[in-house]
Amino acid sequence: MKHTISHSMVTAKLCFRLLPIQILLAVIGAFNGIVTSLFASNFIGQDAMSAVGLFAPISMFIGAVSTMLLGGSQILSAEYKGKNQVTRTQEVFSLDMVLGFAFSVFVAVLLAAAGAFNWTGMFTNDPAVRVFFNQYLIGMSMGILPQVLGQQLSGFLSLENQTRLTLAASTVYILVNPVFNYIFIMKLGMQALGLALASVLGLWVFLIIQAQYFFTKRANFRFQLKGFRIKDSWSIVRIGAPGALTCGYLTIRGFWVNALITSFVGAVGLSAFTACNTFLNLFWAVPNGMAAVSRMLFSVAQGEEDRQTIQDIMRNALYRYVPIMLAVAGFIAIMAVPFTRLYYQDKGDPVFMMTVWGFRLLPFCMPLSLICMHFVCYGQISNKLILVRILSALDGVVDVVFFTAVLIPLIGIRSVYWANILNGTVTTVVILLYASLRNRHLPRSMDELMVIPKDFGAEESERLDISISTIEEVVSLSSRVQEFCASKGIDHRRSMLSGLAIEEMAGNIVQHGYSEDHKKHNIEVRVVHKDGSLILRIKDDCVPFNPADRRDIVDPEDITQNIGIRMVYSMAESVQYQNILGLNVLTIRMPAQAHKEGKLYYN
Repeated sequence: MKHTISHSMVTAKLCFRLLPIQILLAVIGAFNGIVTSLFASNFIGQDAMSAVGLFAPISMFIGAVSTMLLGGSQILSAEYKGKNQVTRTQEVFSLDMVLGFAFSVFVAVLLAAAGAFNWTGMFTNDPAVRVFFNQYLIGMSMGILPQVLGQQLSGFLSLENQTRLTLAASTVYILVNPVFNYIFIMKLGMQALGLALASVLGLWVFLIIQAQYFFTKRANFRFQLKGFRIKDSWSIVRIGAPGALTCGYLTIRGFWVNALITSFVGAVGLSAFTACNTFLNLFWAVPNGMAAVSRMLFSVAQGEEDRQTIQDIMRNALYRYVPIMLAVAGFIAIMAVPFTRLYYQDKGDPVFMMTVWGFRLLPFCMPLSLICMHFVCYGQISNKLILVRILSALDGVVDVVFFTAVLIPLIGIRSVYWANILNGTVTTVVILLYASLRNRHLPRSMDELMVIPKDFGAEESERLDISISTIEEVVSLSSRVQEFCASKGIDHRRSMLSGLAIEEMAGNIVQHGYSEDHKKHNIEVRVVHKDGSLILRIKDDCVPFNPADRRDIVDPEDITQNIGIRMVYSMAESVQYQNILGLNVLTIRMPAQAHKEGKLYYN
């Protein structure tokens, strides 16, 4: 039990290390929306604000396709990376860039033409608003390419463990966006066109800062015009479509809910709901970032067929992320009145209390939504498409529209707030029902709740997990590994060599990796016996270190240098190293019978 808990803590540590940058990425869209709406309403006028609102569904559509490309390519490439198929990861990355570029150019040309030739009658018949909307479309068309490609590069930089670069790009974007708005609107008076160009230039800065890394020798992902497989486009779309479908559902839900509020409550209700939604987008960045991190880790673990890590990621979501979101929701509810005053000052105005109740109730759908997000992510990766489609439809549109329609004649605007909470309750129940039907009883473990296939990875009885943090713990490794191997009927010699290999490599990590930065680190050792094969895996969070580099820098004729590492390579069937999301992963496959070269070291 001790080692299982330690293994879970290592996973949790990685989740929280990756989380800040993913939250920041999610904040970017919310921040840009708030800045744009403030400048539009305060310095241009209501017509410009309407133009921004008209563009929202278009922006949602672009974001949906971009999310589909990123989700599909990221999951696919992470699976290949987990299997150490480096060439295939390069092909997926290159194809993703080509697809993103083609889609961006097509949409940009279409939007620019619509604005230039006044093809916008389907959006509005108000001539004053249409003038602003045409200008805004022309300006925003120049930002489609950096928006889409910037999002793709952010996802792959996470896989490259270059989150600092994305952090820098995000920080610069947040800083320059208000500056560009001030210059174009306050100084140059460019109105709606300036409003759009401010966002566009910020997006180009964001893209350029990130893109420069992929032209360096350090980059594992490099764009290549030849070699990628067009047929992989279908795999990217198929895997990423559920995430994009959710955005599509949300767009439809927005139209229906707005119509219901307008019909039963009026403009005052829509104003209150819009104020809450706009502001809460900042807080939604937290669960969205959590889901993004888990999706990446799920993808790698799926590729490695790492059953334990997949369960640990979900445990982290349920036992750590959900309580955090409950605390965030409680904080927002307590601050309901101060937050409302950012928008409305008159307590006697009906919109004031409508907004207050939005801040008091809406946040509590976040923890429930987080649970749904994680099961959708895992369902995408593990090909549980029926569950994904059901949850996407319920969470995206069905539940909220249904509960709002039923309750709004009775309790007015509060129906929308309660509908979101009831939506999260329904999706959680559906997850439990799905697991119960598949298991034919209520789930009794995380394994059963997630409905992980029995033949996926290695069962607990077929693997040994050990967590190490000190050199003293390394000493007992060899004997423990040998005992495990013996219990599985593995011959004495192979058991002994496996124990020595693990002890040598783990000792190297403690000796060299721990001394590099003098920080506390963890090493996960896993021995897997499956279908007669023996696989040794060591995972650590120290500085990147490929043992093959240490083996190759010495004179091959001098067997006294780096003897331990060379011994491991001589007696193993294969030794593979890769750095995934900031973790060193060393996989050693032992031969069916010990190599004769092993006698060089152990007679």
